[in-house]
Amino acid sequence: MSSETRFIVYARVSTDKQGRSGLGLEAQFETVSKYAADHGGLIVGQYVEVESGKRNDRPQLAAALAACRSERAVLLIAKLDRLARNARFLLTVVEGAGDAGVIFCDMPSVPPGPVGKFMLTQLAAVAELEAGLISQRTKAALAAAKERGTRLGNPSLRRGNHETARAATLARQTRADTTAHDVLTYIEAAKRAGAISLRDIAGSLEARGIRTPSGSTAWSATQVSRVLARA
Repeated sequence: MSSETRFIVYARVSTDKQGRSGLGLEAQFETVSKYAADHGGLIVGQYVEVESGKRNDRPQLAAALAACRSERAVLLIAKLDRLARNARFLLTVVEGAGDAGVIFCDMPSVPPGPVGKFMLTQLAAVAELEAGLISQRTKAALAAAKERGTRLGNPSLRRGNHETARAATLARQTRADTTAHDVLTYIEAAKRAGAISLRDIAGSLEARGIRTPSGSTAWSATQVSRVLARA
């Protein structure tokens, strides 16, 4: 990357409390600053959004995209999940960033430009599909439990209701099992690609943006081992 590369930084936190305290923002700015310095680039603008990731109407993001187009700058973001959680919205953003494209520091191997746009939208589409399938299977499991006469709900609202507690446990186990089986496909693909150790597999899952059972995109060897055991 040339020394003339210009970056517009976009950062997002979910709550006003995080925005006021800087919680989360500090780590994001540290990440993007390091990336820009390592690649000989210059940060020419920074935009901060305090908004849920589920909302698509983000004025600060719109301002950042406009700045990218006018400055012919690259949109620089610390992590993919700071920007979008669905493929349609991500595609709108990468198209609106201009020719310079978007770079995510947690996915540095994705290049800017048309090829990077294609790769990012594919990754977001896979993540969205996985989330939809997990939700669908969880709802089906809960419906089946209800048909068997199991009462569903919050156990704390009906103390002593062991059936409800069992239903809640069943729902958690179903979600965990579904996630493990979904991730197993990508683990097998990583093995075919040459990943041997659990650490290698974890790195492959991170590179593809696959989420852990807890929703994070950061994988450890221990988490891979747990998924394999459950699957």
